[in-house]
Amino acid sequence: QVQLVESGGGLVQPGGSLRLSCEASGRISRSVFCSNIMGWYRQVPGKQRDLVARITRDNSTGYADSVKGRFTISRDKTKSTVYLQMNSLKPEDTAVYYCNIVPANRAYWGQGTQVTVSS
Repeated sequence: QVQLVESGGGLVQPGGSLRLSCEASGRISRSVFCSNIMGWYRQVPGKQRDLVARITRDNSTGYADSVKGRFTISRDKTKSTVYLQMNSLKPEDTAVYYCNIVPANRAYWGQGTQVTVSS
């Protein structure tokens, strides 16, 4: 069982940027980053949790239409960390952001990190 920890969220004005990070809590569990497709998900209270970005072992990426051109997912294999660079943020990007493998494993969900975009 892997423990994933998200960080980097906060309050930002529309048009601003944030970079989120996702890492495993231990050396053994960090093997998930080189063995699985990793993804970033987001959820607004009362709505479903949606996949917004994913990255494969060979660093191929994919994005939801709602974030394409604004968000960039990347991974640092040395640090066993996955990142989400979020640019040109909009109020509708406000959500709790989570990382997980793709497809998601329910046992891996962490606490997420809150992103609030507001003027």
